[in-house]
Amino acid sequence: MIDTRINRRSVLAGGLATAGLAALAGCTPAQGSQTTTLQFWHLLSGGDGITMQGMIDRINAAHGGFHVRPTVLAWGAPYYTKLAMAGAGGRAPDLAVMHSSRVSGYVPGGLLDPWDLNQLTELGVSESTFTDPVWNSSVVDGEVYSVALDAHPFITLYNTEICEEAGVLNSDGQLMRPDNPEDFLEMGREIAGVTGTYGLSYGFIGDGNQMWRLFYTLYCQHGQQMTFPQGGSVEVDGDAFVAVLEFMHRLVDGEVASQRGTIDAAVAEFAAQRTGMHFTGVWELPPMQEAGVPLGATMIPPIFGDEAVYADSHSFVLPHQANPDQQMRRDTYTVVAELLKNSITWAGAGHIPAYLPVTENEDYAELTPQAEYAEAADYLVYDPVAWFTGSGSNFVQQFGQIVGSAITSGSGYDQALEEFRRYVDNLLAQPNPANPQGGRS
Repeated sequence: MIDTRINRRSVLAGGLATAGLAALAGCTPAQGSQTTTLQFWHLLSGGDGITMQGMIDRINAAHGGFHVRPTVLAWGAPYYTKLAMAGAGGRAPDLAVMHSSRVSGYVPGGLLDPWDLNQLTELGVSESTFTDPVWNSSVVDGEVYSVALDAHPFITLYNTEICEEAGVLNSDGQLMRPDNPEDFLEMGREIAGVTGTYGLSYGFIGDGNQMWRLFYTLYCQHGQQMTFPQGGSVEVDGDAFVAVLEFMHRLVDGEVASQRGTIDAAVAEFAAQRTGMHFTGVWELPPMQEAGVPLGATMIPPIFGDEAVYADSHSFVLPHQANPDQQMRRDTYTVVAELLKNSITWAGAGHIPAYLPVTENEDYAELTPQAEYAEAADYLVYDPVAWFTGSGSNFVQQFGQIVGSAITSGSGYDQALEEFRRYVDNLLAQPNPANPQGGRS
């Protein structure tokens, strides 16, 4: 098993290196009177950016009639601002990547065009080729406005050697998955008894993203999801809200996890094999493999009963064009279909390919530990739909400000709930700023 994993990783690493070289050579389209250029904006950097460029290079090499020209922009608010301005100002690219959680905020203002389901189906892309949570995240007001490339959930990485010594692996050699808070905390203490430090690495101090990812996973494990109706009041289960904050405080008790854990400290201590578990996104998988951690991965256990996995997706969207060239649109559909069908490469970065024929293939089943959490795609929960939520938004940072002191101090849970209600209700009373027509959305 170990040799197989190393060989596969070596192949993937070699492929990324080749892709990086190809990117340097592939920036200029082949010249020809029939070649058109498809402008493609995305926010993928680092290893993800190199992998995407390699996938684009292969498509460009296979097609003489068009050339995909990517433009990489900085992740976060600047990217989404530029994309909105391009759509509103008639300077939109042919294709772009958005996080699924941001799409609903762009639809009411006419900043995105819907996908033609007939054209997608002709290319082998349809509702049946995605899990229900992934497909549903693409639908806004009954139309499909995004096509997901992946799902990148918040999961548990674990050190197989430390966890075996602690006696917390099952008969299949995988991490046990307690279904109640007490058993999970006890498992953390068992691991801490082996490491001499903590059982779990979880960075949250000063990081609203990290607090929200874990909080919403655990909140939805109660069988609840929040609803943010525009112009109305937030729908939130107060008991579940408080129960999760209470548990998160107990989690960071100085034994199970650090009371002052930052994301950088959590990554460093798990990579150094000083803890046995790590709550993090799948994007941390490749660095841990490179650090030599004997690695397993699984969904966060159903601590409050239900399976639920907080996630987002990198998704393809069609920025609005008043008069799109129909041939270029057809070529754009072809590009997306081919990126989906060849997304086994994308899985090397830890992401779960959204296109089911890829994850159901035996090649994917051989990926370790990616295949161990592939079922997470059936239990994904995305951010509550609203113009102000989603990846790179201010919402998650403000959430961290609201609940941070309650998590660290173990008090003020009810006050945090009421402050959260006021904060969200105030946003719900405001119009969507991405809607150039004004009004509520």
